[in-house]
Amino acid sequence: MAMDRSEIFNKVCEIAADVLGVEAGELSDETTFDDLDANSLDRLQLVTAMEDEFDIEIDDDKLMEINSVSEAIDAIEQTLEA
Repeated sequence: MAMDRSEIFNKVCEIAADVLGVEAGELSDETTFDDLDANSLDRLQLVTAMEDEFDIEIDDDKLMEINSVSEAIDAIEQTLEA
C-alpha cells in the first residue's frame, strides 16, 4: 500500500522525535537537521531508523543530500516508488 506524503511526514517526525529527543509537533517540512543540532551519528541513526520503518534502503548518494525533513521525505518517496 502506497503512503501519501503526509503519512510519511508524520512517520519521519516520529522518528526524528525519538532519535533526537525533540517534539514531533515542532517539526515542519523546512526543519533541517542542523536546526536540530544533529551530528553525523544522529543523522546515521535517523536514516537507519527511517530505512527500518519503511523497509527500504536509501542510496548512499541520496543519504549525503538529506539535510531536512522535506529532503528525507523526498528520498523515502523516491525509494518507495523505485
